Amino acid sequence: MRSLLILVWCAFAAWGTAGAHAQEQDASLPAQAKELLRLLEDPSVRRWIQQAGKTEPAPASTEAATLEPPLSNRLAARLTSVRDHIASTATAVPQLPTQLARAARLLGDELGTTSTARLTLLLSTFLILGLGAERLCWALSAHYRASLGNRPVLSVKERFRTAGLRLATLIAGIAIFAAGSLGAFLLFAWPPLLKQIMLALLVAVLITRGALALLDFAMFPPKPVASDWSDQQIVPVKPDHATYWRRRIGLFVGYFAFGWSIVGILVDLGFPSNFRFAAAYLLGLGLLVIGLEAIWSRPNDSADITPGFSRIVKSIGLSAYGVALWFLWAAGLLGMFWIAVFVTSLPKAISIGKAAVGHLLRPIEGAASAPIRHNIAEVCLERGVRLVILIAATFWLAHIWHVDLVGLTNRDNLLMRLLRGALASVVILLLADFVWQIITAAVDGTLADPVENTAPGSNEAIRRARLRTLLPIFRNVLFVAIAVIAGLTALAALGFEIGPLIAGAGVLGVAIGFGAQSLVRDIISGMFYLLDDAFRVGEYIQSGSFKGTVELFSLRSVRLRHHRGPVFTVPFGQLGAIQNMSCDWVIDKFMINVTYDSDLEKARKISKKVGQELLADPELAPDIIEPMKMQGVEQFGDYAIQLRFKMTTRPGQQAGVRRKAMLRLKTAFDDAGIKFAHPTVHVEGRGEDAAAAQQIITAAKVEAAKAEAADTAGK
Repeated sequence: MRSLLILVWCAFAAWGTAGAHAQEQDASLPAQAKELLRLLEDPSVRRWIQQAGKTEPAPASTEAATLEPPLSNRLAARLTSVRDHIASTATAVPQLPTQLARAARLLGDELGTTSTARLTLLLSTFLILGLGAERLCWALSAHYRASLGNRPVLSVKERFRTAGLRLATLIAGIAIFAAGSLGAFLLFAWPPLLKQIMLALLVAVLITRGALALLDFAMFPPKPVASDWSDQQIVPVKPDHATYWRRRIGLFVGYFAFGWSIVGILVDLGFPSNFRFAAAYLLGLGLLVIGLEAIWSRPNDSADITPGFSRIVKSIGLSAYGVALWFLWAAGLLGMFWIAVFVTSLPKAISIGKAAVGHLLRPIEGAASAPIRHNIAEVCLERGVRLVILIAATFWLAHIWHVDLVGLTNRDNLLMRLLRGALASVVILLLADFVWQIITAAVDGTLADPVENTAPGSNEAIRRARLRTLLPIFRNVLFVAIAVIAGLTALAALGFEIGPLIAGAGVLGVAIGFGAQSLVRDIISGMFYLLDDAFRVGEYIQSGSFKGTVELFSLRSVRLRHHRGPVFTVPFGQLGAIQNMSCDWVIDKFMINVTYDSDLEKARKISKKVGQELLADPELAPDIIEPMKMQGVEQFGDYAIQLRFKMTTRPGQQAGVRRKAMLRLKTAFDDAGIKFAHPTVHVEGRGEDAAAAQQIITAAKVEAAKAEAADTAGK
């Protein structure tokens, strides 16, 4: 699959070689002259001029003048233009040697006016200043570059910093070479034609060296490097594959750069346009050969080792694809050429960018990481790389198809409007997707933030509970807003009038408001519940006959999980007054019955001691805010004295603390001789009356024991 990248570069270079002459010529001619030359080179314009000389044009009405030509006529004109382009280029190929000989004589005549010593001085100064300045820079920074290679990578941030410094040193070397080489043109007066040729070759050298520097930065670690090979790579590639692709891509880029410069030089030498096209296409054959060689000699991927026959079939298909690209370019069908290029290259470029981002953000062994920021950074980089690639491809297609995305030109027809709207919509939707992915990553990362080290009831726990409550609703609202804004903007780019849509949406909203008052009431009530911070996710609330733990929200309702399992989905409009049982603290009170002969002061001291023991228990201490204590005598009953106890705990923990407290009170009271009271019946009599009384007393004790057991289980 990596061979597709080579083919894309091959096609791009071939087109760039053919288009260089236009850029040079456009820079030296006025705007009116460029427009006249473009029209005169158009075969359809030439045929129209010939026909206009033979027949007089008939007067056309205003309505007919505004009509667009039929699609069949435009297709026929396009086919004729392609045929004329191929014919003129084929005619120029046999005459290329004559033109080259003329150019050689022209160059020789100019150089003949300059002495050999002066030419030697100019060329040697050109080389010495550029290479000498670069060598001096590399010698002075040798120690620093070595330290970059040996710098340990202790964090992801440090990895990015090291990569940025490496890229800066590589760019600095090339910039110093360019500055030194350009200094030769400032020191001496060069012959005009030689100056243009040397500047064109200098640009080719800079392009080649820049490509090699980027390849070294992406696939090769600095030398010498003490760490693992892949530790400082940007794109994860095996060493043998990196060496292979560096050679092929470097050769390809160098060939493209010098071919593009040569075609640009032909403009200064006075070559006609058809001869420049012929030279560009012939040079493009060399790029095609480089691409075919890379296809057939590419190394196997360890994850995709195909049998010999399958590899041959795949190579044949890729070769046919490369040849087809060359023919599309040579025929002048640049629109179809770039569509074919992007269809195959964009998925590969996106996958390479994704692999590079994942490789850069991989965790460091033994180092703590910040999962939320890491997730957001990964989404920003990955989606950002994809966004840049796709938007660049979109703008390049608009440039190739002569589509004005801004709509400033007056040459506007139905097809042009549709193309402009489609390309603009792609850009808008890509930007909306990028913003939405960042928001989703930020919200999901915050919701997934671990809370093991957060104390229950603390300010941090309350803050996170509120975030878990509000963020899902905030995310849903933002999704609706982004979707509506992106959709309306895309429709406006396609040429639709969105004013009636907005007005219709307003009228529809009013109609829905009157027709669905309960729905509107639920949504508005929910908004005020959230603004008042009435409850949060994870809290236990009660409203009328509904009670349970809040599990999640929607725009209209809240879902409550009862402590016995049932789930209530309650619209906000039906909640009414809320009883939140999970706010801040809970005061728990309970009663204990003791006999009338009990020592109440002793019971009070024992209760206080038990409360302190509960507070010292490491398992119960985090849940206790104020320890248990006896408040005093609640009332004198028929058979017992009721003692009232009180303690303050964290919300939702009172039941567990109360059970532990009552268990310890039972043990402590038994050890101190304080008896728990129970209902008794005293009957006096003898004989049968005494036996009957004893049975009544036994039955009463059994009933009292059952009642006490049931009361304890209920508490």
